[in-house]
Amino acid sequence: MSSYIELLGLFVLLMLPFLYETNHIFRYYFKFLIYYGIVSFNSIILIPAFLTRPCDVRNLLWASTWCHRVTALIGLRWELRGKEHLEKDQACIIVANHQSSLDVLGMFNIWHVMNKCTVVAKRELFYAWPFGLAAWLAGLIFIDRVRGEKARDTLNAVNRRIKKQRIKLWVFPEGTRRNTGELHPFKKGAFHMAIDQQIPILPVVFSSYCSFLNDKKKILNAGRIVITTLPPVSTEGLTKDDIDTLMDRVRAQMTETFKLTSAEMLQRYKPHKTPPISSPPMVVNGAEAAVAAAVANSSGYAQLHAAASYESYKSASASASKATMLKTL
Repeated sequence: MSSYIELLGLFVLLMLPFLYETNHIFRYYFKFLIYYGIVSFNSIILIPAFLTRPCDVRNLLWASTWCHRVTALIGLRWELRGKEHLEKDQACIIVANHQSSLDVLGMFNIWHVMNKCTVVAKRELFYAWPFGLAAWLAGLIFIDRVRGEKARDTLNAVNRRIKKQRIKLWVFPEGTRRNTGELHPFKKGAFHMAIDQQIPILPVVFSSYCSFLNDKKKILNAGRIVITTLPPVSTEGLTKDDIDTLMDRVRAQMTETFKLTSAEMLQRYKPHKTPPISSPPMVVNGAEAAVAAAVANSSGYAQLHAAASYESYKSASASASKATMLKTL
């Protein structure tokens, strides 16, 4: 009986590379399985360490040290621009666009730059153990989006703390993640918090995932993403009456940057070798980022995005995917 089980196991093992290379649906689920599996496994390992300083946001630095290595295994590469804004030791509200759970993987790759930073997350994530428990011990802020008054009380208490301890608070103002090639309307919560404590808004923009990710078609290929940190937007002297104006201003800046960087990625996308596991994300200073953004053609982004074919990128990234699969096995 044991010999049959061994033969079956060997057969499955031999079939994995074939399925990975020929079936994009299998590859999609397999990569997310690697991603979620490693993050969950690391959560179990790190929970005892987190218990030594529970709910301390510095625990997230330990988590990022372990979890950012998933990037190489699933064939992604992150390029950080505007590092000089993100590394300042100051309290601020970071507002970022939200396209996929892969956003968290991008955050893991830049957490060492942000240093003291925590995240506002929906309460449901807390119950996704072991990740939820580890996240709570690492200082994540869980809010009940259904009970608005309770959520506001939680955020008000957090707001005073982040200003006093100079912590960065990461918020996804769109609320729900959507990989549709555009920024969706913002909710006002983050802007209320910034004005309440007179701390700056720090916009962070992830370029579009359309060149490598399609959740409807179950496609996840190798890809490159630009993370752009824009200059902080001051809230000094602003009141509640200025929230709509502030929100529209920040969203306009982020939308323009999203179009620029996304068009740039679509234009220059080409197969690349999966970076070594130990390699940090590429960092571009502010001047170089401005030049790169100027090269991109914002007006042509809509056409480029609409014409982007996931199937064409599937064949283009075959060599990188093969190397990644061999490393994974």
